[in-house]
Amino acid sequence: MFEIKAKDLAARLGEIKTKSGTIRTPALLPVVNPVTQEIPPREIEKLGFDAIITNAYLLKKYRKREALEKGVHKLLGFSKSIMTDSGAYQLLMYGSIDLTPEEIVYFQESIDSDIAVILDVPTTGASREEAEKSVKETIENAIESIAHRRRSDILWVLPVQGGTYLDLLSKSAEYTRNLPYHIVAIGSPVPIMEKYQYDKLIEMIITAKRIIPDDKPVHLFGAGHPMIFPFIIALGIDMFDSAAYILYAKDDRYMLPSGTLRLEELDTLPCTCPICSKYTANELKSLNKIERIRLLALHNLYISISELKRIRQAIKDGVLWELLEERSKSHPMLFSAFKRIIQYIDYILDKTPSIKSNPVGIFFYDELSYYRPENLLHHKRLKEYYTKPQQAKKLILLEADYNIKPYNRKDLYIKMRVNREFNDRIHIAFYVPFLGIIPEELTETYPLSQHELPRPDDIPERVHLLTAKTIVDYIVRYGYNEVIVEKPKYYKKLIQQLTRELKRKGIVFRVAEENEIIREVNHI
Repeated sequence: MFEIKAKDLAARLGEIKTKSGTIRTPALLPVVNPVTQEIPPREIEKLGFDAIITNAYLLKKYRKREALEKGVHKLLGFSKSIMTDSGAYQLLMYGSIDLTPEEIVYFQESIDSDIAVILDVPTTGASREEAEKSVKETIENAIESIAHRRRSDILWVLPVQGGTYLDLLSKSAEYTRNLPYHIVAIGSPVPIMEKYQYDKLIEMIITAKRIIPDDKPVHLFGAGHPMIFPFIIALGIDMFDSAAYILYAKDDRYMLPSGTLRLEELDTLPCTCPICSKYTANELKSLNKIERIRLLALHNLYISISELKRIRQAIKDGVLWELLEERSKSHPMLFSAFKRIIQYIDYILDKTPSIKSNPVGIFFYDELSYYRPENLLHHKRLKEYYTKPQQAKKLILLEADYNIKPYNRKDLYIKMRVNREFNDRIHIAFYVPFLGIIPEELTETYPLSQHELPRPDDIPERVHLLTAKTIVDYIVRYGYNEVIVEKPKYYKKLIQQLTRELKRKGIVFRVAEENEIIREVNHI
């Protein structure tokens, strides 16, 4: 049912098989109102979307006879996969709906849904008592709904409730381990999304994903704007729905991957989609309201699927972290979300593939770059799997020349190798910001020779401190009798931090010029 093709961070590039076709993940399912549609679903299909989501409750309430006679695909004019929600959004908005778990299961099977959601009870974000009630009732409905199923070709969705009450969210997620559901959905993010509380959304996703079995695709209800897409996908969200494309259009809002603009403020359309290539900003403004909404909605869909395609390619290329760094600068709350992800970097490291099938060079910029998984995995491997040469008692730390890669092509290192005649009492390593220690025998491994650094003066002080601590940890761990550090040409601030940290640990060391180091090697 769900096949994973590639991974990067916690993101999965994969395919979900339904009875109506294949959904390529990560996937965006545009929300289609079953009663009125400004954009016919057939047009959404032509744009390249593999699936849409519509509301079974509204279908049953307003178009029941048509839906039962034609089925949801013919009724909406969409041949690919259709997911139907149970009416939980209406429950969230209006407080109650006249529907039972059995009725919604039977109706969704009768209209031939491909993916169907049980009748869940959203966590409104109000009191804890209400949140506890929503979790309890959703679990009860999930258990009851299993007995009402008659068809085996529909993928059933188990919503996880609890909202920002993370302990309740965890409790709800525990049921995903044992109940027979094909897809898990994280519910009730809309209230916090509307307030741009992306850091709380990050916490919700990670809390649930730590518990949900890895073989189940995870859906996020109401994902909203494209600028949040790379962040939720990086955390392991495989599917998500959004009505933002039409809601924003009705408010004359023009989506971009990095934010939203008001149509009235635009003189030029900063996009090359078919809509923006055909119309000018003034022409769009002059259209009647109905046509303007339609065209803006189409533009917003183009932007959404273009961003989705870019994310898919980033996963395949192993550069999703770079996209997160780029997008984090587009809104202060996205920056906060990125920093919150870093606080949960252990989760990302646990999900990140240890070996990339097509490794590419990595870029370091600032303190946030320090936490990219490739760097932290290097530190972890040195700590957990690396063993220094057995006879080595003296460590000589050479400064990595950022103009030369791999670092073992440095002239001083080449001279030392000749002069020491492979004396096994000396161990040579390189020091460099971000990566820290690079033992000589690892200089040509990924990513130790496949990375780019800023100019030395542009590296933040905090990075030097973090790097110095990792170097000291390495020295303490392997218990060298003596440490000699090459006097820096580029990374003076790093050595200043390293000096302080070594003294604090009581480690004997000295900083030496190139000719002193060569004499030291000859002496040995």
